[in-house]
Parts: sequence; C-alpha cells; structure tokens
Amino acid sequence: MEARDAELKKELNATVHARKELGEEYESALVDSFLEKVDQRLAGAVDRRVRRQLAEQQMVVARGTRSPRGSSDSFGERFGFGIVSLVLAIPLSAIGGGVADLPGLLVAWAGIVGVNVVQAARNTLDLFDRRKHKSDSDSDWED
Repeated sequence: MEARDAELKKELNATVHARKELGEEYESALVDSFLEKVDQRLAGAVDRRVRRQLAEQQMVVARGTRSPRGSSDSFGERFGFGIVSLVLAIPLSAIGGGVADLPGLLVAWAGIVGVNVVQAARNTLDLFDRRKHKSDSDSDWED
C-alpha cells in the first residue's frame, strides 16, 4: 500500500512540477490527467475487491454453507434485530392501543415478542446445528 501511495505522490509532484514549467494554460489538462490516474487506481481497487467478494460468495455457494462473516448468530445481527424491534414497538404500540385500547396493545406486544422469540430460536437452533455438524466432521478425523 505504501508503494502505491509513494507512486501516487510521485505522480502528484510531477504534475505540480509540470504545471510550474508549462504555466497556467496547461493547468486544467494536467489536473485532468492526474485525476484520471487516481480514478484508474480507484477503479482497479474496487474491481479487485468486487472480484474477491464474488469469489468468496461462489465458494460459499459451492460448499453449500454460509460465510463466516454472514453467520446468523453474530452479536451484531442479534443486537441490531433487538434495536429494530424496540424501535418498531413504539408505533405498533401506539397504533394497537389507539385502535383497540388494551386488547390492541396486547396483540401488538404479543406480535413483537413472538417475532423476537422466533428470531432467538432460529439463531439458537442454527448455532446448535453448526456445532453438531462441526462435531460430526471432527469425529471423521478421529477414525
């Protein structure tokens, strides 16, 4: 990365030097040329990153498993789901309570709790399923 930064710095210095020698009338062309080089570097970096992610996704699909980054039992996903459900609970409570008073409020909260229970059960079962598959594959190596 430092070599690329040094190369870009060298290009910038050359552009500034050329501007001093050639004068203001060539400033626009020199800046455009430098920006084109920066744009090409950025495009190359983005292209490499996209290709790497596509290759990772193809490997995941080929294996028939989830990627480690996208695991459903990650703390971030659970935390985010909890926050979103609490934020959505406010308008749902207001609508349920406003339309049908206490029974509407109870139905709204039963739905909120139900969704969170299903999400927690899915994450827990998925975690146990992964552990089971891992222990099965570990036992294959012990034979």
